[in-house]
Amino acid sequence: MKNTKFKHVHVVAFDLPFPPNYGGSTDMYFKLVHLQKLGISVTLHVFLYDGKEKAPDLEKVTFKTIYYSRKRYKNPFFGKIPYIVKTRKNEELFQNLLLDNSPVLFEGLHTTYYLNHPLIKDRIRVVRAHNVEHNYYSALEQAEDNFFKKIFFRVEAESLRKYERILHKANGIAGISPAETNYLNNEYGNTSYIPAFHSNTDVFSRLGKGEFVLYHGNLSVPENNRAALYLVEEVFPLINRPCVVSGSNPSKKLIKAISKFDHITLRANISTKEILELIESAHVNAMVTFQSTGIKLKLLNSLYRGRFVVANTAMVDETQLEDLCYISDNAIEFASFVEDCFMQDFTENEKTKRIHLLGQLFNNNENAIKLANMLQLEIN
Repeated sequence: MKNTKFKHVHVVAFDLPFPPNYGGSTDMYFKLVHLQKLGISVTLHVFLYDGKEKAPDLEKVTFKTIYYSRKRYKNPFFGKIPYIVKTRKNEELFQNLLLDNSPVLFEGLHTTYYLNHPLIKDRIRVVRAHNVEHNYYSALEQAEDNFFKKIFFRVEAESLRKYERILHKANGIAGISPAETNYLNNEYGNTSYIPAFHSNTDVFSRLGKGEFVLYHGNLSVPENNRAALYLVEEVFPLINRPCVVSGSNPSKKLIKAISKFDHITLRANISTKEILELIESAHVNAMVTFQSTGIKLKLLNSLYRGRFVVANTAMVDETQLEDLCYISDNAIEFASFVEDCFMQDFTENEKTKRIHLLGQLFNNNENAIKLANMLQLEIN
């Protein structure tokens, strides 16, 4: 197996990769796009849940797409295996993996139930680490207000911390950020940094000036709602410019907070096209997170498409993108940086700097080649 090259790979996805409307789905979908461009045949295995339906568009970027129902348990605390893993145990999936000897790419720790099964232990098996999951679930606990959900996230984080040791059995781990790659390599070895795959092909940032400050994100995610509330309550009141908060399903608390200010506008539940237009039109994209896990695709989108970016440390730390952003963890200084940006145009020099650095770090084609080599795949 060591010297064998394969033309086909199984990809086990923890969620539906299409539409690519959040970080995890975006990374998975554009990974498929660029593996196909290398002439690699993919059988995609997808878990459907939360009312999601089959996506015919996936057939365009795969050899075959097979769907499975994700299990649900009334008692999420039963057993030692993390809930996100045991609910993706599926015998039909396993039998489909046994139909050939192709390598397997497990998307996320979520999909690794069969990683160490004796019948596939001689196969090439690579895990795409979308996060250090126990850190991610600990952060979810901190951002969550619901008592029962907080308990679930706490228990799940501890379960994931113990279960993570299964990564010793993988032939390789593909880390999504430098910090997480370092952690995983120190713990389990054999880890390579494969940056997040994304939708952008060129830097489209408009020169000159925009008229407003933008925060965007999926506001139904507690972490994003928390970030938006921080900006609306602590930062935007200090800015004498129009401010826009955009995203899906904002909380009542966020809606109420925005309603107190005439210069802050909420654009809720708008299309991806409209959000991209906001990113491109804004003079400043305000980027805040309190969860320093993974890489934030919205940061990449803002750098590829927007003008100035003002962010907090957790958003950019160890992304290698720090030089492209103004960075502050203090509300007053953050607001001051925003005002400083409005005193200047976004220039060709700024754009050229982005083209150079983003082209080096986030080249989808080059990163697909790195991943293909990890999986021992033959490239056209």
